[in-house]
Amino acid sequence: VQLQASGGGLVQAGDSLRLSCVASGGTFSRLYMGWFRQAPGKDREFVAGIRRSGDSTSYADSVKGRFTISRDNTKNMVYLQMNSLKPDDAAVYYCASRRLILTDVRHLSTVFDYDSWGQGTQVTVSS
Repeated sequence: VQLQASGGGLVQAGDSLRLSCVASGGTFSRLYMGWFRQAPGKDREFVAGIRRSGDSTSYADSVKGRFTISRDNTKNMVYLQMNSLKPDDAAVYYCASRRLILTDVRHLSTVFDYDSWGQGTQVTVSS
């Protein structure tokens, strides 16, 4: 599976931004999708995840209520809508995927849970 993230940019604190990630080379509807971020000098951290059908999502506490993950299985796309951005949200954002069997309904929240990664898109938030 190949993933390509886009939509990053420079925004001011309080602004919104929507990231997109397109997947190719696999059956998208079989993939659990996630977003991670990595700031300079810090480990890559989980941001949000979404099950194959989009019926359930998971968020890091730091973004709950501000970020929304969604997917469109007809377009092989996953999105991250980011509202009320803070300077602490500045990072390179990565989309990631993991193919799960149908009976596996876990939410995946560690880097080790995923086996495909996009190239990252930079989000900069000025105060």
